[in-house]
Amino acid sequence: MYLEPEIFFKALSDPTRLRCLMLLASERTLCVCELTHALDMIQPKISRHLALLRDAGIVQDQKQGQWVYYRLHPELPSWAKSVLRDTARGIAEEALFAGDRNMLASMSNRPGTSCCT
Repeated sequence: MYLEPEIFFKALSDPTRLRCLMLLASERTLCVCELTHALDMIQPKISRHLALLRDAGIVQDQKQGQWVYYRLHPELPSWAKSVLRDTARGIAEEALFAGDRNMLASMSNRPGTSCCT
């Protein structure tokens, strides 16, 4: 898979997309409802950012019934995976990103229960 570096880094330059990617880097797969809960943003805004990441080839989506799950694209080039992994490690303890993970962990209705209903 070829990923244009300019597109990749431009996608990371938006705070909402960066927050989504950092959660996906640590959690592997997340439903849109989990991202809306963790980031405390409305679903259309999260979905718009995820669509941009999908169109850029950075994430991959999978629809299951009424829910859409996202994960980092499995065919990302190794340099892009390294950037995401190193960034996630490097900013993990910053308040915003630690707060996102804490919000996600506090979500009582994660997939498998009543997510997205």
